[in-house]
Amino acid sequence: MAPRLLLLRHGQITANRVGRWHGSTDSPLTLRGRWQAWRTGRYLSKNETFAAVYTSPLQRCRHTAALAAPASKASHTVVNGLAEMSIGDWEDERFEDLNRERNLIERFNQDIHWAPPNGEGLATVAARMRESLEDISAAHGDDETILVVSHGAAMAVALGELVHGHPTEWARYQFANCSLTQLRLGEDGGPAQLIDFNSYAHRLPFS
Repeated sequence: MAPRLLLLRHGQITANRVGRWHGSTDSPLTLRGRWQAWRTGRYLSKNETFAAVYTSPLQRCRHTAALAAPASKASHTVVNGLAEMSIGDWEDERFEDLNRERNLIERFNQDIHWAPPNGEGLATVAARMRESLEDISAAHGDDETILVVSHGAAMAVALGELVHGHPTEWARYQFANCSLTQLRLGEDGGPAQLIDFNSYAHRLPFS
């Protein structure tokens, strides 16, 4: 048994709305993104008690954590390994162009060690996300719930690695902004248990 990790993707940023890749680009939440995080906080305050809150260093995650867990007595700890996948020199390009002109996703999946110029490959992201989540899990008791605020691509790679044993399985997972995913890590490096994935009903009536 391991503590329950509640993974929260950050609220909307402008790049999400217009279809551009902002990995290491440190973008702020939009007004809608702040609203999504606030709505998430209303839901979590009524339904969860956190032993700790961990967040990516990027401002969109730190701001989401502040709005989603404002009343939490747990301190908010920044973990660099929870940051989004960086695509280096190709940051801020449109997803359409990255796939049509650069074959980005195909190249990621063909060789997990390949990376865009000055960016990261799947193997690198999988290793740092695994290490971060394993360290977080090991620091807490089995009966505790931990809030982890991170990013869509990084969390997808983590689930591919931890649930299926290979980061190329990341294509199975797409996270809505401020969606919640419940996970328990496996014992002795075994497969993680995915309890619930991409729940965002708490954001309604507006997405």
